[in-house]
Amino acid sequence: MSRPPLYLSQDDVTPSGTQELPEDAPRVAVVVSLNFPGLTAQTLELMRRFTRTALQTLVDVGARPILVDSSAPELPDPSITGTADGVLVLGGGDIDSSLYGVEGPVPNEYGVDPRADVYTMQLIDQTLDRDAPMLAICRGSQLLNLTCGGTIIPDLDPWHLHRGGPGQPVFLDEDVTITPGSKLAGIFESEKITVRSGHHQAVGKIAPSLTPSAVANDGIVEATEHQQATWVVGVQWHPEDDDGSAEDRRNLFTAFVEQVQSNGRRASRASMTKGH
Repeated sequence: MSRPPLYLSQDDVTPSGTQELPEDAPRVAVVVSLNFPGLTAQTLELMRRFTRTALQTLVDVGARPILVDSSAPELPDPSITGTADGVLVLGGGDIDSSLYGVEGPVPNEYGVDPRADVYTMQLIDQTLDRDAPMLAICRGSQLLNLTCGGTIIPDLDPWHLHRGGPGQPVFLDEDVTITPGSKLAGIFESEKITVRSGHHQAVGKIAPSLTPSAVANDGIVEATEHQQATWVVGVQWHPEDDDGSAEDRRNLFTAFVEQVQSNGRRASRASMTKGH
């Protein structure tokens, strides 16, 4: 089967330095749809840049990324994610509106792939069941909320704080307020941070097991955290946009990988206990 003219391969996003990682480096399954319907040259370049930045940042802070392409013709075995020490769910196209109870056309909708949505939600559910650390970004954050029983805002209006307008770059700087006492407050040590946003959808009704941990100036929830899980965080913005703060990106990924390392040690001790 020939590839479409616009196609993003795993080689396009492979980070450097994985060979230098120790054999026992924590393993992070990175769930992302590299390709989705309606992919344009601009979107492909964003996906390439954002995905590679996320993978490279994981390597830079000591984790070994394992790419799980939710758009692959043959979907990866869920056990790949199920045996990883942690899971990172990245952004991409819109979520199939029928999954959150909206029928009919959604304004500004793009990149819908129901097969990838269902598959990714199964992986999120699997990760929650085993209490592994998870960081979910943009689409990932929305899928986390949906998996846990929340809803999605199909198309933000007004939208000016969250994305660029016609003829402007999609991504812009956005100020968000961090909830005191949240995991994000401990990571960023600031009440307000400036993030990179480019979204026309957002989490709507927050799932019962989640709690808001950051909001935009218009009240839209920009981050959530799981109340029962050890470490599960969803952010609507794009820390992996390398036009944003490198310090904030590294701080967030470092906090995530520290939890992943702890989870790997717990799993190793549990395995040793079972063996005796």
